[in-house]
Amino acid sequence: VQLVESGGGLVQPGGSLRLSCLASGFSFSTLGMSWYRQAPGKGREWVASIGKNGINKHLEDAVNGRFTISRDNAKNTMYLQMNSLKPEDTGRYYCYTVRENTDYWGQGTQVTVSS
Repeated sequence: VQLVESGGGLVQPGGSLRLSCLASGFSFSTLGMSWYRQAPGKGREWVASIGKNGINKHLEDAVNGRFTISRDNAKNTMYLQMNSLKPEDTGRYYCYTVRENTDYWGQGTQVTVSS
């Protein structure tokens, strides 16, 4: 199982970014997927999850209404569209899944929201 995130960067407050997570090594359409983030000096926190068919979605309260989670099973890719970004959204964003009781994480992509 391999998860590779991309799309991070430096953006001004109020700006947008779209993160991608490209998955390989397993049947992508059979597993739910999640995004987590870790701010400087803090623990890793859950941001959003999406079911295997892309219908069931859940977002953390602080990002609900600003972030959208989606997936394209034909491309083995999950996305996180982030709008109206705030400085408190700064952190490293990780892609996550669990398969056969084993956790899998990507290496993360850095998002910095600053003027």
